[in-house]
Amino acid sequence: MAIPLKNGGMNKIKIITYIILSGIATGIGATIGALVGNISIEIIAISLAFAGGAMLYVVSGELIPEYNKLYNGRTSSLGIILGFLLGILFRN
Repeated sequence: MAIPLKNGGMNKIKIITYIILSGIATGIGATIGALVGNISIEIIAISLAFAGGAMLYVVSGELIPEYNKLYNGRTSSLGIILGFLLGILFRN
């Protein structure tokens, strides 16, 4: 997280502040996850499904267009399709 901020020209103090705030949010999320995860297996399944959907949204909305700009779409598209197929075939 720090390297893109530094390359963007951000001040070192701001970078450290943002990293600390990110770590605090991660710790709070982990604590909530540990508390909620002990409730039931269904809650864990719903939470993991939500996290997977959020990750797919980020990949399809942000990363795929960037891949297509950088590599003219062919290699990256084949890699993404292969990755999804392998994920579906070997999910257990």
